[in-house]
Amino acid sequence: MKILAIDPATHCGWAISNDVYGVWDLSIRKDESQGMKLLRLKSKLKEIYERIGIDVIAYERPASQYNHSIIHQAKLIAIIEEFCEENNIEYRAYSAGEIKKFATGKGNANKDMMINHAVIKLGYKGNNDNEADALWILNLLKRDLGMNKP
Repeated sequence: MKILAIDPATHCGWAISNDVYGVWDLSIRKDESQGMKLLRLKSKLKEIYERIGIDVIAYERPASQYNHSIIHQAKLIAIIEEFCEENNIEYRAYSAGEIKKFATGKGNANKDMMINHAVIKLGYKGNNDNEADALWILNLLKRDLGMNKP
């Protein structure tokens, strides 16, 4: 089963295995509209789908607080869900608390804890909270699907 895990944000963490992960920079450049961030994400999803295929996409769903970043995250999630529906890909969402509790045992873990636990438990070699979160989302879905655990 081919899984893509995503931590949706302007610097969007992604992972397809514990060894293959990264960050997509979806930043809006000078003289671009807000929609370019969404088009960049759609392009990245298509690129991975065409390269390796995807059976399931898992992502972090936004917190319930209403603020500017949540609105943008919700738009990114809409692109993910639309892409999944168009390509008959299953998708699952996890709350930040679920991801943090799975990773560290604490639902309120900070970014450094998430990174440190990824280094220790998953062999993560980077130092980026977006990548670490994507790795944890990947491994949480694998656990839920009865696949290998960290």
